[in-house]
Amino acid sequence: MPWLLPQNNDTLLLRLHVQPRAAKSEIAGMLGDALKIRLAAPPVDGKANRALLDFLADRLQVPKNAVTLKSGESSRQKSVLVRGVKEESARAALFPVA
Repeated sequence: MPWLLPQNNDTLLLRLHVQPRAAKSEIAGMLGDALKIRLAAPPVDGKANRALLDFLADRLQVPKNAVTLKSGESSRQKSVLVRGVKEESARAALFPVA
């Protein structure tokens, strides 16, 4: 299963592997079928989840309320829904350039 799945009406489902407490927040490439994201935030009281949603909204240039955690609240494996962005734009903004 790919890391980016188009849904409908400019909505995408992202499959992510999140590593909290990193030195800085960044996209770290692929891990299996998931896009790996390192976050500086700790996994305490939902801080890493909020930081992830803010990071994605910033990278994709969408409002924060357009990014929703669908699954994986207490896991490193997460699914995130993003509304209002086209697949090509998301790939360009998120996929690391080799």
